[in-house]
Amino acid sequence: MSTADLVRLDLLGPALAEATGDGRWRSLDAALIAGGKSNLTFEVTSEAGAVILRRPPSGELLPSAHDMGREARIQRALAGTQVPVPKVIVQEASGDLLGVPFYVMEKVPGHVIRAELPDGYAETPAEKLALADALVDVLADLHAVDPEAIGLGGYGRPHGYLERQLRRWNGQWEKTRTHEVRAVDELGGRLAGLLPESQRASIVHGDYRLDNCLMALADPSRVTAVLDWELSTLGDPLTDLGLLLFYWREPGEDQPVLTPAVTRNPGFPGRAHLAERYARRTGAQLDDIAFYQAFAHFKFAVIAQGIAARVAGGSMAGQDFGNLDQEVLKIAEEGLSRLEED
Repeated sequence: MSTADLVRLDLLGPALAEATGDGRWRSLDAALIAGGKSNLTFEVTSEAGAVILRRPPSGELLPSAHDMGREARIQRALAGTQVPVPKVIVQEASGDLLGVPFYVMEKVPGHVIRAELPDGYAETPAEKLALADALVDVLADLHAVDPEAIGLGGYGRPHGYLERQLRRWNGQWEKTRTHEVRAVDELGGRLAGLLPESQRASIVHGDYRLDNCLMALADPSRVTAVLDWELSTLGDPLTDLGLLLFYWREPGEDQPVLTPAVTRNPGFPGRAHLAERYARRTGAQLDDIAFYQAFAHFKFAVIAQGIAARVAGGSMAGQDFGNLDQEVLKIAEEGLSRLEED
């Protein structure tokens, strides 16, 4: 499907003009922002400026996936906290306007750091360390927010969260798998037998990583916005830390196919530093961190398989990431290795 089909500018323009009180939004354009592999993200521009639109991919969707209402709700709830989030401008939950639920948020200035650092940005080891610390500190701030105090007391069910997560991702695997991958099955089975007792419950982002945050344009020690709240809920905060450590590649490690790995460059601190800073900021005990890292590998192996299925079905706006079979296998095998190392 074309951008025009996915965004419907003729309908979006009047909606934005009404929401903002600015008639200049009636004439606008949209462009797909590269990088999104689940929901689709578009930059919408007019003489009035630029905003960001988030919508699900086209085609058949898995149950409970691509929930735009959750993203908009949590961003509105977090607006008055220490966690930086973009302001939601328009939310359309019925799907009447574009055919699917979507929302529009402000465009926050900041760098989306993927495969490379911007020229002249975070050049020194001290600046790279400050960037890493800022990322960890915002995660700690998120996990310190009282859900009840911001109207998110019913946003999830913390009790039994880890067990349900394993069941959910096993279910997603069964829905999207195209052939047997023994390592994925073994990893899921071993994790089920090693479930730790959660130390506490908090808001969980569900996909927290560097390129889901915006870093201040001239200050690598500051996060200006946390993005991509599709998987957020209430649950075990160490799942967020485990996933951050999964994404944080170290020098000498392979370049992932689906996720950028700028932290492989010299000067960035290792995963151990991130984990230790998080523990200091939150008081969390990390005795079971190998489980949480291995669970992150399992979860992302399933996500990678889902991406492959959506690409094959033509629902990713023309994006193609190649044959992902080996990547799914490799991620699962690395997860098993994390458990063996422990």
